Amino acid sequence: MSDAPKTMNGAESVVRSLHSAGVDVCFANPGTSEMQFVDALDRTKLMHCVLGLFEGVVTGAADGYTRMARKPAVTLLHLAPGFANAAANLHNARKARVPMVNLVGDHALRHQKYDAPLSADVEAACAPFSDWVKSGTDAGSFAADAMEALRVATGKPGRIATLIAPADIGWDEGGQMAAATAPDGPAPLDLSALDDAVAALESGEKTVILVGNSVLEDVAAIALLEGIAQKTGAQILAPTSSRRIERGQGRAPMAKVPYPINEAIACLAPYARAILIETLPPVAFFAYPGKPSLLLPEDCVQVTLTDVDGDGPAAVAALADCIGAQPGKGQSPEMPARPQSGAITLQNIAAALSNALPEDAIIVDEAVSCGGATFPAGDAARPNSWLALTGGSIGIGIPLSAGAAIACPDRPVITIQGDGSAMYTIQGLWTQAREESNVTTIILANQSYEILKGELHNVGAQPGQDALDMLNLDRPHLDFVALAKGMGVPGRRVEDVADLMRAIEDAAREPGPYLIEAML
Repeated sequence: MSDAPKTMNGAESVVRSLHSAGVDVCFANPGTSEMQFVDALDRTKLMHCVLGLFEGVVTGAADGYTRMARKPAVTLLHLAPGFANAAANLHNARKARVPMVNLVGDHALRHQKYDAPLSADVEAACAPFSDWVKSGTDAGSFAADAMEALRVATGKPGRIATLIAPADIGWDEGGQMAAATAPDGPAPLDLSALDDAVAALESGEKTVILVGNSVLEDVAAIALLEGIAQKTGAQILAPTSSRRIERGQGRAPMAKVPYPINEAIACLAPYARAILIETLPPVAFFAYPGKPSLLLPEDCVQVTLTDVDGDGPAAVAALADCIGAQPGKGQSPEMPARPQSGAITLQNIAAALSNALPEDAIIVDEAVSCGGATFPAGDAARPNSWLALTGGSIGIGIPLSAGAAIACPDRPVITIQGDGSAMYTIQGLWTQAREESNVTTIILANQSYEILKGELHNVGAQPGQDALDMLNLDRPHLDFVALAKGMGVPGRRVEDVADLMRAIEDAAREPGPYLIEAML
């Protein structure tokens, strides 16, 4: 803080204070009401500023950055309509419990009483997708507000904190630096819950341990879970969607609760006891006629060893210590045989990916309807970090990859991307090109919203042509190679599984982004 000028405006005080607290990346799509922040970022040169051509790219990239950097970024968004564009991927980040600070511009305080064309209730727009919302009131306290936003965001669990920035609060002189304050730490381990978890494992009844969030990001915790499973016979399961799992050869394989409702019910039906560690009881994505909403059996005895505000890895270590379990040796499945020439199918895609994914890759999984087929690749492949869609709001894969690549520029990023969901935030390819990021985007082109066809049958419908016309991506067909080229990303289309593997391997070795349209 000693380098800060004696006088500064409100926007500069916020930028300098956030940077002094460790925030050094800003993902932005600014407008007129945010020009004071654009100026402050330019003059101070304290943050890496990343432009997204759509606000959903901005928030998705900030999410991906945080998952890999393990610290939050700040976003810069334009008024209520800009925030509305950003909201879908903020929903995903909030479900992932990813910390994020949003700066959302608003009209100057004196201008807010007039019904200007972009006037709207910014606080009301932000509230459903934020855990904390506040509007700045003066330049002198603006940085202190930002530090409170950062404190809330970086607590346990991570939260979405949104600070609304009226334009004149940013312009006005009188900005004061503010120091970071300590976030809320994890809740202490409940020793009675630990006793209950040990009793469940020693009961002799079939037990599942459901784990989420920071447990899955911790290689040591995953190894201890493998040891607990080997000693007790308990099954370890991740949620259907996880923000990050450390996977691959030498690490314990991690199964997850399936997405399809019937498969999920069947997966969990055998268990008389369940231990939850940093996750909530599994719930169906949607309600279906004649199907339960809660997926564990009604008579399953549940123990929450630590909630989402707890220290999951510490809870795992305490549980292992109580039962005398040692870390497992990472009994991952063997690499499958490399597929030979032939069509790309759901039957060979996992083997192809397992063989082609480079070591230490970051895998971003928005395969959607193909996800059940592609997920097993992560266990057999070389060591990797596997990031997934967490809130069900599609259109996260391409921007999540952009952010992850900025967090870890020395690691290759591979995006496994459904074609329909790619179109929600296809502009993220441009950001990858501008940042010269080593991201390989694999478009799984089945030319339809295939997952919705299954959902249509799940609710008992017998679709006719009009229904299918709302689910098929034809007339015209999408050309992803041409779309990518228009945003500065080279690419190719492949129809043979051997060509797909070679294309992934070649692209991962080369700098810069690349797109592969894989025709299923």
